[in-house]
Amino acid sequence: MNRSDVAIAGAGIIGLAAALEFSAAGLHVTVFDQSEAMSEASRAAAGMLAGNDPENPPELQALALLSLRLYPDFLARVEHLSGRKIPVRTTSTLQGSEHLPSGKQALDELEIQNLAPGAHTAGLRFFRIDETSFDAWDLAEALPAAVRAAGIDLQEHTAVLRVHPGSTSVELETSTGSFLADRFLNAAGAWSPSIDPALPVFPRKGHMLTVELPGELQMQCVLRNPKVYIVPRGGNRYTVGSTVEDAAFDRTVYTERIHELLARAVELWPALRDASIAETWIGFRPGSEDGLPILDQTADRCWVATGHFRNGILLGPGTGRVLSQWMMGGQPEIDLTPFRCARFASSPLSS
Repeated sequence: MNRSDVAIAGAGIIGLAAALEFSAAGLHVTVFDQSEAMSEASRAAAGMLAGNDPENPPELQALALLSLRLYPDFLARVEHLSGRKIPVRTTSTLQGSEHLPSGKQALDELEIQNLAPGAHTAGLRFFRIDETSFDAWDLAEALPAAVRAAGIDLQEHTAVLRVHPGSTSVELETSTGSFLADRFLNAAGAWSPSIDPALPVFPRKGHMLTVELPGELQMQCVLRNPKVYIVPRGGNRYTVGSTVEDAAFDRTVYTERIHELLARAVELWPALRDASIAETWIGFRPGSEDGLPILDQTADRCWVATGHFRNGILLGPGTGRVLSQWMMGGQPEIDLTPFRCARFASSPLSS
């Protein structure tokens, strides 16, 4: 029977970031994915490293700041291993909010228009955030190649069906046979309950689109309010997102949802009335009951990292770091209490 030091279910950014951490520590790692690596929520994301978004729950702050600190080295390593570039698309965000966060100064209309010419700001107060974004599709192409170059065994189209913890190893039943590992991490995102039904995680469907805008009126920063975000992609292209729907695993792209989303974007930035829709897609975010990630040990030699909802891209490197520290017998460098299963009183994992 094949064996690894660490087996991971899920080849999205959470699973692959953790895999790179284990590999850097000298461990042999195998990652399983029921489909293709980075083909679900990680590829569908907008790519904003929105660690300072005022809409984020305060419980995320420590993990978000850790992940932001790790990101430059993470991207540099992925680029070095893969030989592929992940270009930064924007370095600032213009955020609209009903209430100005502490420490933020509202911009006047001239400052707003300099950043986002033609933006419609009525009813909200706007402030600037130093925030990076990249195209998640660039990362989705580079990260699997980096993982393979690091010597990690990436087994696509291989689902983890069941897990049998033991005192000396974990046995995995996969769609291609049995497998042994010293440690196991469930990072299967919205599909993580298929491995552990006790996990209170549900797919939160999101529609997104990319538009092309002709002409000289363009924007170089992310423009965002609580209803919609507009992310420049270069070449007069902009990604617009996103809906949040409880629709199970319905992969249908609904035209009316796309047009509702575009209408929100046009309301915020009327220049997009002249844009044409270039691409549309959906993704399934893993949402927990309270919207926070679930990071915990669930059985002997078994851990879980799921429920990252809208922040998987942001939290990937940080989650990989703290889970690898914990699973290798160390102390995670931030307090993971807000993300433990004990917060769900109805969960069998809360005891």
